[in-house]
Amino acid sequence: MADNLWMHFTRMSSYADTPVPTIARGEGPYVWDTNGKRYLDGLSGLFVVQAGHGREELAEAAAKQARELAYFPIWSYAHPKAVELAERLATLTPGDLNQVFFTTGGSEAVESAWKLARAYFKLVGKPTKHKVISRAIAYHGTSMGALSITGLPGLKADFEPLVPSTIRVPNTNLYRAPAGTAGPDGTDAEAFGRWAADRIEEAILFEGADTIAAVYLEPVQNAGGCFPPPPGYFQRVREICDRHDVLLVSDEVICAFGRLGEYFGATRYGYQPDIITCAKGLTSGYVPLGAMLVSDRLAEPFRHGANTFAHGVTFGGHPVASAVALANLDLFVREDLNAHVRRNSGLFRSYLERLHDLPIVGDVRGDGYFFGIELVKDKATKETFDDAESERLLRGYLSKALFDAGLYCRADDRGDPVVQLAPPLTCEEPQFAEIEEILRAVLTEASNRL
Repeated sequence: MADNLWMHFTRMSSYADTPVPTIARGEGPYVWDTNGKRYLDGLSGLFVVQAGHGREELAEAAAKQARELAYFPIWSYAHPKAVELAERLATLTPGDLNQVFFTTGGSEAVESAWKLARAYFKLVGKPTKHKVISRAIAYHGTSMGALSITGLPGLKADFEPLVPSTIRVPNTNLYRAPAGTAGPDGTDAEAFGRWAADRIEEAILFEGADTIAAVYLEPVQNAGGCFPPPPGYFQRVREICDRHDVLLVSDEVICAFGRLGEYFGATRYGYQPDIITCAKGLTSGYVPLGAMLVSDRLAEPFRHGANTFAHGVTFGGHPVASAVALANLDLFVREDLNAHVRRNSGLFRSYLERLHDLPIVGDVRGDGYFFGIELVKDKATKETFDDAESERLLRGYLSKALFDAGLYCRADDRGDPVVQLAPPLTCEEPQFAEIEEILRAVLTEASNRL
């Protein structure tokens, strides 16, 4: 029993009379529960386990470092693994993002970026630039600052009032593009991208450019079910940010380290951010670690006199986590995981697109090993489900049915109802076929129940 375990983002009442599913071990793309039943990990834990479960070299890297130096802070001191990892990351980042500030996770990285933006603009004589812009439905974390940037009202209501000065703009969901924004037939992705990017400039001008510090964007937006950027979108956003001296923060907590077939999503889509926030796949989840990767320009004012970025976390850059991250990056090179994702992404997509013949499947979208399947009530009109129907469909049936069928993934309705898939980067055609087979059976039954 798990009577004393307070699980995250979980309705505790769901397990009042039933045991909590308990995962005991993992190997490759699979995990096993305490009863010995096997599941395909179709979400890499939580977009985390890039290299798959049970990698001995990552476990050994942790054990070796713990024997040498289990812990030392990087507050006015350094240790070899943090130095080495920072140098390694600086060689992988796009452009001049050569300064590495370590955290323990994604929310801390997002929070750090907002604090840095505010502190930077104060040092360069623009103290009124403090607001941030993010997209509707986008998720950026759970700490009070990161939650304030998050565009999901339902997640925020219990904790309000939050940090003020955040503004929302439209996301890049082409499937739900407002009438007239994607051309006459609603399929002009480039036109839609221009429209969505221009809403960012509109918000900057409305609030006053002298008040806006940063824009936070994921390369592929997670919440809502994998919204890739339309062609030219990020290039236009970069132009807008440059024009108004606004920092572009690429929130890559999910998208970095192979999820899109590159070390960073900014590289995948050819844009230059001022800051990248990352975590999750940096260690393949074997030890918690996050980072804020910063351009030389933003770090420069802090290198003079008594100027200090008065921010830090106890376990940021932990020696054991840094050692595991280095071993994980070595594994990426040795097994060429980025190229593996690029080679197989189209095949993965093709298996998911076979599900279009089901009446409940409205859209399949995503990139790399990161896809979402939007579920609809009426395929012809794109009519979605009301709240009660979504509750019955996702929580009342789909989540448990998929898990019982041997597939761990996410059935989510933070936007429109979607099933999200992000398996370990080592997966190949047998796993794609298994995912499609399980989804087909469960979604067919879901359609019948409707």
